[in-house]
Amino acid sequence: MLPFDLNEVNAYQQWRAWKLSAYPVNAEDLLVYLEDPYSLSTEEKNAVLDRCLKYNLVIYSCDQEKHDISDKNLPRTLGKQLGLDRLDAHLCVDEDDISSLKVASSGKRHGGYIPYTDRPISWHTDGYYNSSSERIQAMVLHCVSDAASGGENELMDHEMAYICMRDENPDYIRALMQPDVMTIPPNIENGVMIRDSVTGPVFTVDKETGALHMRYTARTRSIEWKQDDLTREAINFLESLFSEDSAYILRHRLKPGQGVICNNVLHNRTGFVDDEECGKQRLIYRARYYDRIKDTGLDAVNERL
Repeated sequence: MLPFDLNEVNAYQQWRAWKLSAYPVNAEDLLVYLEDPYSLSTEEKNAVLDRCLKYNLVIYSCDQEKHDISDKNLPRTLGKQLGLDRLDAHLCVDEDDISSLKVASSGKRHGGYIPYTDRPISWHTDGYYNSSSERIQAMVLHCVSDAASGGENELMDHEMAYICMRDENPDYIRALMQPDVMTIPPNIENGVMIRDSVTGPVFTVDKETGALHMRYTARTRSIEWKQDDLTREAINFLESLFSEDSAYILRHRLKPGQGVICNNVLHNRTGFVDDEECGKQRLIYRARYYDRIKDTGLDAVNERL
């Protein structure tokens, strides 16, 4: 079955019906408590994988009284149990290839990047500026400490965005699958090119798993869209999905010991305020992977249909 082939209408309708049968859903429905994140029980692993198959994401929680939630091996070990191993060693990661997302002090190099500030982050998928050979398939966000206020995430399964767009006009999908539809300008610092420009599609289908992948950012300074009417219409429609009170948008503020595991779904973050005197400084570990969460590809979906 090839649901993401625009010529395979019956396959798409069958997959669409299965996908929509899982909704409506809220963030609490996706929450799984992990007794020991370093060694998942069969029941816990199945609960995590089931949610990732249906929604491409799961929210987990572990007891900070029982575990050292500041241990960076926690998200790494958790990811490995789900088939996540190949970490993205991008520009701002720590020495262990996992990022510590917190407000950076002045003068630090990564302080110029929005994830290391307290400012809001608009809708995006991670690694939208990566080349196709380093495509971010999945990620783990692990909360060590939360802010005094703010820092809420909105999350939207990119497959639901695909359904909304294809149902509205299949040509929107054709437009966003063009190999030259989206260009990220080069990253140049002090006259030195850190990364060359990257051009590619928004929607692609992974050859190995048959799964849908999406690369997108709502930022305007970091992107150049193909200048044709259909592309503009498609992007405008996609942006309208985010501005609506959609049943497909989940909202959750991570608490210490909680985290998100996902197949790189669409997400954003509100601004936040730290209060270091009260010990409230937001710290999130982020691990980004070239792998997709195991058993969440098209073969696993076909078994459910």
